[in-house]
Amino acid sequence: QVQLVESGGGLVQAGGSLRLSCAASGRTFTTYAVGWFRQAPGKEREFVAAVNWGGTITHYANSLKDRFTISRDNDKNTVYLQMNSLELEDTAVYYCAADPSGVITFATPYPDEYEYWGQGTQVTVSL
Repeated sequence: QVQLVESGGGLVQAGGSLRLSCAASGRTFTTYAVGWFRQAPGKEREFVAAVNWGGTITHYANSLKDRFTISRDNDKNTVYLQMNSLELEDTAVYYCAADPSGVITFATPYPDEYEYWGQGTQVTVSL
């Protein structure tokens, strides 16, 4: 069993930065790949980024890879999402999720690949 808790969301002006954290409990967390997704009102959940179990391989949505960076610290059981140059369109609830495969594959961008989900943290970008 893995429990995930996101934090770090909030209100930020366009062009600003935020760092989201995904804190995990469960002794097997370090074997999981972790992904970040987001969901804006009226839209489907969208893949943002993912990192493999060891933190050595990452994968990003093409439209976000120049502004977002995912990383993990397995000693702290935490995965981070650094978001820079935020735009109004980045406004959404951001979720982290754990994938028991531990690796990055063609299925990584799909929510069904993930077994555990956090409750989400709201990110609002304003003018």
